[in-house]
Amino acid sequence: MINVFIIHGSYGNPEENWFPWMKRELENEGYFVAIPAFPTPEGQKLNMWLDKLKEYDNYFDENTILIGHSMGCALLLRKLELLKNPVKAVFLIGGFTKDLWNGKYSSIIDTFFEQPFDWHHIRDNSKHFEVYQSDNDPLVPVSMGKDIAKNLGVKLVKIKNAGHFNAAAGYTKFPRLLENVKKLL
Repeated sequence: MINVFIIHGSYGNPEENWFPWMKRELENEGYFVAIPAFPTPEGQKLNMWLDKLKEYDNYFDENTILIGHSMGCALLLRKLELLKNPVKAVFLIGGFTKDLWNGKYSSIIDTFFEQPFDWHHIRDNSKHFEVYQSDNDPLVPVSMGKDIAKNLGVKLVKIKNAGHFNAAAGYTKFPRLLENVKKLL
């Protein structure tokens, strides 16, 4: 059975943006879909987020698809560093791998970036990657998406006028992502 995990970002929750819509769409196709709730901003530390995700470890296998948004992308990259066996696919939406705000959010993001990413091990732990970035994201520049895509050895999927892929930018549905996920099912 295909297992899909949607991972929210800082200040986020499972009921926001396109997450509930994506969950319904995939569940209607018969897939298991989970959107874990991570502590944020209080308690937002890498070890606490990894501990929460560890609750689902028995679902992580060659039939697992991981979808991360914003800070959720960094969490998924860290999780991939820890896996012993690869997952089916990873989709990273509006992600970043370093502090882009000159310490403004250091209390909630620094633990995610203390160590360099092990890109070789990350690449080995997924059979397929897609990286999405908007050309007008107010929080994460296109260059960050390009950097992640380059480190993963994939082409960046650049989307016009998607903002930070959140409800504020009109993203309560994400048909293109759904279509690309379904191609792998």
